Amino acid sequence: MIALPFVIDATLGRAWVRIIDVALLFVMLALGLNIVVGYAGLLDLGYIAFFAVGAYCYALLASPQFGIHASFLVLLPLGAMVAAVFGVILGAPTLKLRGDYLAIVTLGFGEIIRIFLNNLNRPVNITNGPQGITLIDPLQAAGFSLSKTYTYGGFVIAPVHLYYFVFLACALLTIFISQRLENSRIGRAWVAIREDELAASAMGINTRNVKLLAFAMGATFGGVAGGLFASFQGFISPESFTLLDSVMVLCMVVLGGMGNVRGVVLGAILLTALPEALRYIGPLQQQWLGRVFIDPSDLRMLLFGLALVLMMLFRPAGLWPSKTRRRELLINATEKAGG
Repeated sequence: MIALPFVIDATLGRAWVRIIDVALLFVMLALGLNIVVGYAGLLDLGYIAFFAVGAYCYALLASPQFGIHASFLVLLPLGAMVAAVFGVILGAPTLKLRGDYLAIVTLGFGEIIRIFLNNLNRPVNITNGPQGITLIDPLQAAGFSLSKTYTYGGFVIAPVHLYYFVFLACALLTIFISQRLENSRIGRAWVAIREDELAASAMGINTRNVKLLAFAMGATFGGVAGGLFASFQGFISPESFTLLDSVMVLCMVVLGGMGNVRGVVLGAILLTALPEALRYIGPLQQQWLGRVFIDPSDLRMLLFGLALVLMMLFRPAGLWPSKTRRRELLINATEKAGG
């Protein structure tokens, strides 16, 4: 894992190291959404809003926008807390909603946040509107900045390498927390609500508080990932947080295996790397056929969609489903065969 960015840099190029960095951010996002969707069974189509909240909390207080340049040690926890508050704000009015109705409300919440950020540039300019916020401070401490290139004994360490190690540490911490939550009393309460909320309530589980905790905990992961994203990119705008991004994170959870940490990590890595790998189809057409018949971007999304459809047909529980989900599908299949 330590040598991976340097091996990738030497073989595939530095652009792929950046893709790996983004994949680690999406691992954090997918694990946060997995708490809401995979553990608690609450369909959330506006999860990218928490990512945006964390990113803007960092950007506004670490850029020339307000002339404030606070430390990331303050801003990342602050972004996590603000995102958690927004998670509770989203969860409180939707406690009685399930399924499609909850999905519609969360979708609207995600779009409201994006439109809000897009228009908070007048009469007082807060977010700089659609122009976004530039010159965001990188992660730095004691004169050491992750935006600089360092050379040790002829060995070059670029910013994408440095960010890889930070993102890897954060992703591993997120995985550890997710696994501990899964096996905790709270995690079992989430699963009970997912399976049968009425029965869970009858057994003494405070479904209101537990569901709010799921929204808040999932939003916290999204807020931290957003702050890291802002420092990594150096620029953010409302168009960085669209509905398509929410759907993509949800696909990572579903295709990887809802409720299974390993499956979600696998789904996040594959769905980040696969669309980028499909970009090479254009040069291959030129090389094999002499011309490009289908635009690479169109073909990329077509093949990506086809892969999703095939997954839902042949692996409905995901690539690496949880034991509970696998058992449920087996029972359903047995009942259909017997009926």
